[in-house]
Amino acid sequence: MARAYRQPVALLAAWLAAMLSAAPAVATDWTVTLGVDGRVMPTYPGAGSDRLIPIPLFDLRQAGTPRHFSSPRDGLSIGILDSGGFRAGITGKAQLPRRESDSPDLAGLGNVDWAIEPGLFVEYWPVNWLRTRAEIRQGIGGHHGQVGDLSADLVMPVSPSLTLSGGPRLALATSNALQPYFGITPVQAAASIYPAYNAAGGMHSVGFGGMARYEWSPQWATHFYAEYERLTGSSANSPIVTMRGSPNQMQVGIGATYSFNVKLF
Repeated sequence: MARAYRQPVALLAAWLAAMLSAAPAVATDWTVTLGVDGRVMPTYPGAGSDRLIPIPLFDLRQAGTPRHFSSPRDGLSIGILDSGGFRAGITGKAQLPRRESDSPDLAGLGNVDWAIEPGLFVEYWPVNWLRTRAEIRQGIGGHHGQVGDLSADLVMPVSPSLTLSGGPRLALATSNALQPYFGITPVQAAASIYPAYNAAGGMHSVGFGGMARYEWSPQWATHFYAEYERLTGSSANSPIVTMRGSPNQMQVGIGATYSFNVKLF
């Protein structure tokens, strides 16, 4: 499973490097978008309870170009190639640490540190109202596996200020990415209520998400969204999920962004 993720990452990285070496110099004016989400999300992966977490938002584009559509599932991204309906670049996510103190359900399982997931993304608009996107990321810290996200969003401008969007999601992960959150070692089994369990790689979840975004001005915008995912495979079968948690994972959030122009070079 790990090899299946590493090969496309290596090929895409080599292709991006080759394209960049032949690309002309970019303009010095850029539009930076910064923001924050307030997300109500599961207390830990597979949990049946929720907590409120602030999530930073970031986007960078050449000044004068249209804003890049982004869904809550997207990692923090910087586009390197942007040609018509195709865009590719670097992306990254951070997985929150899981602490025993987060929930009585985690007693005896120990802590899982922060995981940083740098990677690459590609997205394609086959028509102007449908965006498809793929991300491949490598875990560092809390886990050392590979993860992939596939998504599609119908993007529907209702008015010049209001845009609605939504579509299906699919998440994949290797065993090294799932074991820290859904696996149970013999030592953990002896210290907890759970039996030992090994999490296998494969399909992690399927789901659907939707968002409403309203632009108050060229600088300020707000949005509301909801994302549902159903755990599958070894994630759904983990005793952490079946005994105390839930395979139904829901996120809802509200956020705001501010855009401004800068000269980077």
